[in-house]
Amino acid sequence: MIRFVTSNEGKVSEAREYLDESVEQVPYDYTEIQGELAEIARYGARETFAESESDEPVLVDDTGLFVEALDGFPGAYSAFVEDTLGVERIPTLVADEENDRAAFRTVLAYHDGETTETFEGSVRGRIVAPRGDRGFGYDPVFEHDGRTFAEMSMAEKNAISHRGRALERFADWLAER
Repeated sequence: MIRFVTSNEGKVSEAREYLDESVEQVPYDYTEIQGELAEIARYGARETFAESESDEPVLVDDTGLFVEALDGFPGAYSAFVEDTLGVERIPTLVADEENDRAAFRTVLAYHDGETTETFEGSVRGRIVAPRGDRGFGYDPVFEHDGRTFAEMSMAEKNAISHRGRALERFADWLAER
């Protein structure tokens, strides 16, 4: 069993699509340090494992939306920006810019008490006005190949998404162990 540390059920659903092991959602609020995605995810995985009463491994996801015109902002602060400004404000921030390109990046950190491994996935796209009613987070404003993530089915999104790519790398690594 893998304990996925998140309060986001959408992330857990994505993980269950990729992993052969059972995935249990753990809504633990680990300390989110300032730093790069990989640092934050590693720290969160180690802290969660240390604070839990279980020996089951944990998986922590840290994801960021990196907007080129905003020098990579919001990046590692994407959750904070979503909570304070809202997703729908992101297209407004780039409306006057010539460059609307962005990338989603996810780093998964796995920790089993001894080993900490990270797995990264990314996908390039562009920022657009909100479209679609599926998904979560920045999905309505992130367009890849003409459609927003919120306009795609979960299967379509998982096949190309940043988290899907990281989960695929993690699943391959886990299968080889």
